[in-house]
Amino acid sequence: MLEDGSVFDSSEGKGPLEFVVGSDQLIKGFDTAVVGMKKGESKDVLVKPEEGYGQRNPALVTTIPREALPKEPEPQVGMVVKMQMKSGHRYRADIIKVEPDKVTVDMNHPLAGKNLKFKIKIVEIL
Repeated sequence: MLEDGSVFDSSEGKGPLEFVVGSDQLIKGFDTAVVGMKKGESKDVLVKPEEGYGQRNPALVTTIPREALPKEPEPQVGMVVKMQMKSGHRYRADIIKVEPDKVTVDMNHPLAGKNLKFKIKIVEIL
């Protein structure tokens, strides 16, 4: 959850989250937090942005010509679009401003710059 208590993800009701510690499958702060934990152990962890999704990068907020987007659906603030760079790398981008001839998008991860709180319980170690 975020510091304000809003839940951004949960494995509750989905079964346990399976991962290999140290394999970069999860953010560094979560991965580091489980090191040394034993089966049945629980703990609350606060992960700072540097060990989560990083700080927000102002360079990842950019304005693009409106014609660069498909005509349908009509772009609206809050919409998420997939963008591909010349390098072929694909990005998720949130539309944050729509003007008649241009659209401003934010390619930062939605959790960038945020402190993240996790309630971790180890249910099995293989």
